[in-house]
Amino acid sequence: MEWIDAATAARRLGIKPATLYAYVSRGVLRRRHGEDGRRSLFSAEEIEHLARRGRPRSQPPELVIESAVTALGVDRPYYRGIDVLTLAGTTPFETVAEWLWTGDPGVWRPTQGAGRGKPEGVRGGEPEGFTWKGPEEAWRFEPEEALRAAVTAQRGLPDDLLPLDRLQVITTVLGASDTLRYQLDPVSVAATGRRLIAGVVDALPPLSDPQGDSIAERLWSRLCPHPATPALLTAMEAALVLLADHELAASTLAARVAASAKADPYAVVLTGLGVLGGPLHGGASYGAERLLAEVAEPRDAARVIAERVRRGERIPGFGHSVYKNGDGRGAALLDLVKRAAPGHPRIAAAEAVLAEMRRRRLPDRNIDFNLALLSAISGMVPGAGEAIFAVARAAGWLAHAMEEYERGSLLRLRASYTGPPIP
Repeated sequence: MEWIDAATAARRLGIKPATLYAYVSRGVLRRRHGEDGRRSLFSAEEIEHLARRGRPRSQPPELVIESAVTALGVDRPYYRGIDVLTLAGTTPFETVAEWLWTGDPGVWRPTQGAGRGKPEGVRGGEPEGFTWKGPEEAWRFEPEEALRAAVTAQRGLPDDLLPLDRLQVITTVLGASDTLRYQLDPVSVAATGRRLIAGVVDALPPLSDPQGDSIAERLWSRLCPHPATPALLTAMEAALVLLADHELAASTLAARVAASAKADPYAVVLTGLGVLGGPLHGGASYGAERLLAEVAEPRDAARVIAERVRRGERIPGFGHSVYKNGDGRGAALLDLVKRAAPGHPRIAAAEAVLAEMRRRRLPDRNIDFNLALLSAISGMVPGAGEAIFAVARAAGWLAHAMEEYERGSLLRLRASYTGPPIP
């Protein structure tokens, strides 16, 4: 089979490269990566067939937005050219957030004795002789009075309220107190991002003492009453990195629309939080938590899956609209969780669920399922996966918001009217 590059394929079809990738996400075209792991290649036969048939009309046209933040590969995202799987388990979340916001090669530093300057390119992973810098600026919310106000605002809330609902209250209070929130230049938005993410984490009710100063360590202490082992904390940090962005997911599109109207960063994050909790998005991890809770023993997996199939329910934590042949982020997180808790009974239960899904030829697991497994093994509070997802994705929402602030025009979708005739 002959394979051609994206530019050639787009020219043959008479479309923009962005439309070509939209066809991939809709399942109209297949693609694979070249030997260098970066170039997208397309079947010349499929392209020719589509060119003769004409542009697909079976689905409504998609909104295509140009963005330099994240590209989606066959089974994983790339953050400004960097394979996210090379970052998971090795790179601080704060550094990845800075990279998403700035794309500044200054986040790299030469390894000791390398004697080299800043790298010119960052595609394909960490350049030889360079490592990631740690965050250089403090991630703290100031003033302290505003942080205390966010804590006070939660006092009347039910004790069993899910963390994601608390995050919306906290973000609202912190935003009302931040007099710098209307400064929308990139440097100011990055500074607001550090304050915002630190504030929403620190204002959650503490359940244990943080073991350090990183966002991952502070968030752990808000979601789990037990201290983390180093390996579990590594898995937690990896989850934050893996979930930090995912191109134009539903919540990110909503966040970009808000930013295009010049909504401030807190309003952008609030918009994203409002969409994230849906069961077809970030809320899927909560559904996966409940699924795993029903599988008390591995032998329960067949019954639990059968009952959901019989009721016609979607199996939470399985299937993906983009990754049709498996979510590489989920595989990476599962490896770290297994390494952190070898022999844990929850792993046996999860593997029984995976086996039953394979037996039924149902969709493969995604990262939401393994996020739920991390939560179960760690003894975190219900809904912890959603909170991890939300804190991580706030970094991505703000990266996309920066592009909209710079673009300076309102995103205005149009409806295809199907109502009664109008005069």
